[in-house]
Amino acid sequence: MDEYQHLHFETCYYQGIDLALSLGLTRFDAGAQGEHKLVRGFEPVVTHSWHGIAHPGFRDAIGQFTEDEAAQVRHYIADAHTALPYRNTEHSPENS
Repeated sequence: MDEYQHLHFETCYYQGIDLALSLGLTRFDAGAQGEHKLVRGFEPVVTHSWHGIAHPGFRDAIGQFTEDEAAQVRHYIADAHTALPYRNTEHSPENS
């Protein structure tokens, strides 16, 4: 199998961006996680998921973890905005 430099970004991001632009869409979601997306101009955003946890002990433990994690995520997003390749963004700390 041949290796192609940047193939992942071409197929997962750049083609999607081209399609979004051609359809007149105003947003393109690059998906969760990945510091490598910052240098390509994708702003960090909070994502949400909903799960039903039947076991009360697990539910409580997971609930506590996600509460603790939320503060860390807010700090990470604020720090990550400084790595973006442009000055100010809609969600950057100086615009909050």
